[in-house]
Amino acid sequence: MRFAYSPCPNDTFAFHAAKEGLVNGPEFEVEHHDVETLNRRAFDGRYEVTKLSYGALGHLLDDYALLRSGGALGRGVGPIVVADEDVSPSELAAPGTDVVVPGELTTAHLLLRLHSPAFEAADERIFDEIMPAVARGEYDAGLVIHEGRFTYRDYGLTQVLDLGEWWEKDTGKPVPLGCIAVLRDVEEPKRVEGALRRSVERALESRDSEGLPDDEDLRGYVREHAQEMDEDVLRRHIDLYVNEYTADMGEEGEGAVRTLFERGQEAGVLPPTDTDTLFAVQDS
Repeated sequence: MRFAYSPCPNDTFAFHAAKEGLVNGPEFEVEHHDVETLNRRAFDGRYEVTKLSYGALGHLLDDYALLRSGGALGRGVGPIVVADEDVSPSELAAPGTDVVVPGELTTAHLLLRLHSPAFEAADERIFDEIMPAVARGEYDAGLVIHEGRFTYRDYGLTQVLDLGEWWEKDTGKPVPLGCIAVLRDVEEPKRVEGALRRSVERALESRDSEGLPDDEDLRGYVREHAQEMDEDVLRRHIDLYVNEYTADMGEEGEGAVRTLFERGQEAGVLPPTDTDTLFAVQDS
């Protein structure tokens, strides 16, 4: 079964055991791609199981269903907007303010459009290109995801807006960011969901006193795909994005996802779809 997810530490940490067949479940053939590439490939149904932004899943519910395990959802985890010079939140949607985003289909872009309905992105760049580009003065501001919320100061940038903080205050719910979805014709989605849940649980149990995996194979797999990320950022990344909602989002997580889709549809940002059949496994 083809399974695609990002090379980010939260994904490689969470899914190593499933990839290696260390938990009961399907045999996975794994590919790694940045999340916007995965979002776009999902329109072709390229992978039976795939990491997606919720912003993309909102356009794909006829073809894909959501799993309750493996996603990125929580509090204090939202995307942020950063800038090199003073830019106010009210200026983000103003004519003449150039803001670069990590992809049209990312949840970050969806949240920014919900926050500022008149917002139009000036450009799209791979997420790790955004902060250097803003620091060089190519854009007035940038929408930052992943470990960017830890490292933007290294580029001399300042925070303009924390979209996660806004969402939590406005809805009282955790922020849904990324999810694992399966094609609706996949047999035994419950088996897939169970494998991912056990993989996440195994990874969480493996952490040492510093929050990093103490299993050498798992640590090596995470480090292999983490590029130049230092140990502290890697640990903080895993701590933030692999949390109590990752193994199973629970009722609170389900409510957050439904609220995001409802708001997106009401704003005309997401197409109207039937969220009653949102989940691949109806009884968790």
